[in-house]
Amino acid sequence: MQNFRHYIFLFFIIPLLTFAEDGSQLWLRYPANSKPRNIVNSNSKSPTLEIAKKELNQHWSGQPIDLKIDKFPDSFKDGYKIISSPKKITVLAKTDLGLLYASYHLLNLQQQKGSFSNLNVEEKPSYDVRILNHWDNLDGTIERGYAGHSLWKWEDLPNKISPRYEEYARANASVGINATVLNNVNTSPNMLREDYLKKVKILADIFRPYGIKVYLSVNFSSPKVLGNTKDSDPLNKDVQKWWKDKATEIYKLIPDFGGFLVKANSEGQPGPQDYGRTHADGANMMADVLKPYGGIVMWRAFVYSPSKEDRAKQAYLEFVPLDGKFRDNVIIQIKNGPIDFQPREAFNPLFGALRKTSEMVEFQITQEYLGQANHLVFLAPLFKETLDSDTFSDGKGSTIAKITDGTLRPAKLTAISAVANIGEDTNWTGHQFAQANWYAFGRLAWNPDLSSEQIADEWIKMTFTKDEKFVNPVKEMMLTSRETAVDYMMPLGLHHIFAGGHHYGPEPWGDYKGGRPDWSPVYYHQANTEGLGFDRTKTGSNAVSQYFPPLNEIYNNIKTTPENLILWFHHVPWDYKMKDGKTLWDELCYKYDLGVHEVRYYQKTWDKMQPYIDEQRFSEVQDKLKIQAEDAVWWKDACLLYFQTFSNRLIPDDIERPVHKLEDLKKIKLNMGHHN
Repeated sequence: MQNFRHYIFLFFIIPLLTFAEDGSQLWLRYPANSKPRNIVNSNSKSPTLEIAKKELNQHWSGQPIDLKIDKFPDSFKDGYKIISSPKKITVLAKTDLGLLYASYHLLNLQQQKGSFSNLNVEEKPSYDVRILNHWDNLDGTIERGYAGHSLWKWEDLPNKISPRYEEYARANASVGINATVLNNVNTSPNMLREDYLKKVKILADIFRPYGIKVYLSVNFSSPKVLGNTKDSDPLNKDVQKWWKDKATEIYKLIPDFGGFLVKANSEGQPGPQDYGRTHADGANMMADVLKPYGGIVMWRAFVYSPSKEDRAKQAYLEFVPLDGKFRDNVIIQIKNGPIDFQPREAFNPLFGALRKTSEMVEFQITQEYLGQANHLVFLAPLFKETLDSDTFSDGKGSTIAKITDGTLRPAKLTAISAVANIGEDTNWTGHQFAQANWYAFGRLAWNPDLSSEQIADEWIKMTFTKDEKFVNPVKEMMLTSRETAVDYMMPLGLHHIFAGGHHYGPEPWGDYKGGRPDWSPVYYHQANTEGLGFDRTKTGSNAVSQYFPPLNEIYNNIKTTPENLILWFHHVPWDYKMKDGKTLWDELCYKYDLGVHEVRYYQKTWDKMQPYIDEQRFSEVQDKLKIQAEDAVWWKDACLLYFQTFSNRLIPDDIERPVHKLEDLKKIKLNMGHHN
């Protein structure tokens, strides 16, 4: 009788757990058929195709589907065609993975629209490699991770396998992500030990049917640490042999291993410059050992060292002289901006400047500088701002998307990456709305021409409800949220005035005397009694010279510089007249105030959404918005009270008064982790 009661409990409770509204289902809330249907025909068999058939048989409620492998040109990659009639849907693709992507496309449409006919769809990915970078450490912590510990349970592998590994692969495949770097760019050499590689093999085997290749971040000193070589000089024959043998070992375990991601000679990480060699020497040595297997090297351009040179210029200065010296299976991975994932940056001038070298964008999905897992900030507008930026490198229309996806310059390999925000939290990302940023990256990696509005619309309908009374106000909130965060944190081109180390709150007074000047907020805002902002004009650091004409002259002239970047490029007098007639000081005050009021408006908007969704997710978002509203006031008061000590001007009388004292704000110390 006891066993019977146990099974009755499981029968009723497990379905409830499966469909709990806790965010664990992400955007994959496909309705389950009461009886799985046998409606899919196919002319091919593979583990990937079996997944596609299973998904459709369990969740598709429309007409029968034919999944067919067909002949397409190589340029079609893992694309697909979907043609529907009232009686049947035909899906054509060059690969089984294309058929899987098409299956998710159909299920996503069903979620968003319910019913449809006369489909005539043709899709193909814009980038070859669409990759997440996990900054996960071997001890289970995640650098800049705000959703709990790592998904990868290294101590359990290879014997114990979490069901979330396959759920992770499924979620990525559903938005076209096809690659993952499992470990932190600040990596331990131990990642390449034999015991860890056997654990990596298990993950690669699980991910493979979903079309996801595994990559690893590697530490440049690995040969010396693990192989007892004299050094890790890339021109040392013993070092080259160690890497060659390691590549052979990896590919025996994982035949489709993707390659290496490398952070070298940056923020204390070892690299080829330790031995008087160049980034090209280091990257090429690794590229040569991966080449026989089709592997690639993604070499990060995030390099800067203590120097008198403007930090925003350093990557350009290091890499442009090396253009044309990299192997063809090396791709330079470039952060979207030249500083470090700021709420708003000028785009990185390296884009377009490397004419003979493949370039890829690195975004940050995890909100290191955007309120982490407490603030609702939809990042599609930030991603789009970069991708749509015109570099003028090859004339007007030379956008970063066209440079990196092979449209403008034919490339042997194209790629796009983003630092993941995924952890072991039940809802995966720490904030229900942070899931939208994972989703947005996948969609834009597939098609950078998509609009932020379209992506938000899709995600809301699949994640919450199709009810327009919910969709429209929430979409407006999402689409304005990035600009709102910029307003209450760092408007008008201000940047990097965060508290040191954890980067959560404001610390514009931060002046780390005796330490790195370029880790100090005062280095970036340059506030004094005359004005505010970093002078990057020809008479300042001359960072403007790294941009192509006409941008170099546009940014050099305070009158033509876009006002949302004016303090990025100019040291602006406090009484400078902005385009709306306000002084810089007043404009700054009104921007901070606007940011605060926008977050409060989001609170009111969200409170009205309660009738349309489940109580758990409603309450969780409501609680986070309360934190965001308090943080916005914290930012406003800290920045205005501090900058007021230089401007000596009154805060306009129609702006809400500060509720804190500057001396109290300066005492706030948060203990939230270590510096990157």
